[in-house]
Amino acid sequence: MSIEIKVPVLPESVADATIATWHVKAGEQVTRDQNLVDIETDKVILEVVAPEDGSISEFLAEEGDTVLGEVVIAKFIAGVVAGQEVTKAEAEAATPEATDESNDALSPSVRRLIAEHNIDASKLKGTGVGGRITKEDVEAFVKNAKAATAPAASAPAAVAPLAERSEKRVPMSRLRKTIAKRLLEAKNSTAMLTTFNEVNMQPIKDIRKQYQELFEKRHGVRLGFMSFYIKAVTEALKRFPEVNASIDGDDIIYHNYFDISIAVSTPRGLVTPILRDTDTMSLADIERNVRELALKGRDGKLTVADMTGGNFTITNGGVFGSLMSTPILNLPQSAILGMHAIKDRPMAVNGQVEILPMMYLALSYDHRIVDGRESVGFLVAIKDFLEDPTRLLLDL
Repeated sequence: MSIEIKVPVLPESVADATIATWHVKAGEQVTRDQNLVDIETDKVILEVVAPEDGSISEFLAEEGDTVLGEVVIAKFIAGVVAGQEVTKAEAEAATPEATDESNDALSPSVRRLIAEHNIDASKLKGTGVGGRITKEDVEAFVKNAKAATAPAASAPAAVAPLAERSEKRVPMSRLRKTIAKRLLEAKNSTAMLTTFNEVNMQPIKDIRKQYQELFEKRHGVRLGFMSFYIKAVTEALKRFPEVNASIDGDDIIYHNYFDISIAVSTPRGLVTPILRDTDTMSLADIERNVRELALKGRDGKLTVADMTGGNFTITNGGVFGSLMSTPILNLPQSAILGMHAIKDRPMAVNGQVEILPMMYLALSYDHRIVDGRESVGFLVAIKDFLEDPTRLLLDL
């Protein structure tokens, strides 16, 4: 039975997509729900899985092709048993053409070995059933090739240093192109400024030390710094509505809800999934949701809904060791807060020098909508909340 493999229905905000990676070859046996292809959009990667056990008989779109939603990209034959064995008599009775075709059906381990040693598969001679190439065939080929080149390797090579210089050109992924476009747009279309402050993290470290074990036992999640950051930002946004607003043409849109974007570094690039209605969340709720978004980002499972919207962004370069940075706006938002590494520094306290865990804060904002008074006041409010977390409980 032949089945059409189609591009999933794309979200309204996504016009088209790109075939990122085919994970199978024509004729290769796959099982039901096995991932066949990754399809990359401007925001997420969509996986298309096998509808049944079987194999792809024909590709209608190659890697790098731009496709629309619900377009047929392959033909799939269902009902073939994956891993079906061929008897020796059947293999010997196969025609030369069939044997040549079977050489293309390389196992994953064989393909990996061929890729590691940069071997031309057409030069390999298979000794397996039906002329298939085995791991032993590849290893024997590599061993013979090394033995043949050993004498030549002993001779002095005048061009050896130059031979090690190489370049690799790869096309930008769709997500990377989108990130580049949005960052350039933010730089060119906003009046962006950055203001700085520093915060003493000792009070929050003391709270974590005192209640970490009890908090984890009660809520099933560790008490981290991010929940305090988000809680402090949410309370500061309530006091400075301009920072929670955005510009749309000649209008200013004031948002009466608090959706915080969290910058997450993934293998594909930087993405900003959203925590919605953070004003209704407890510290445990925030920690649980941040962890869930981080895991989804790492595994490439974030959806378009996870990253649509957001009024304000928090980016934490401190996890990578950053001491100071000037974060760039995440349009159409009017501000972004950069958190950094917590470092022990000598500070003057009541005329005495004390060693305290200090962290720099950086607030980048759009000066078209946020004035200096609001930006500095907003950052000082966050500093006060973090240095005296009791204010968060007493609404001070």
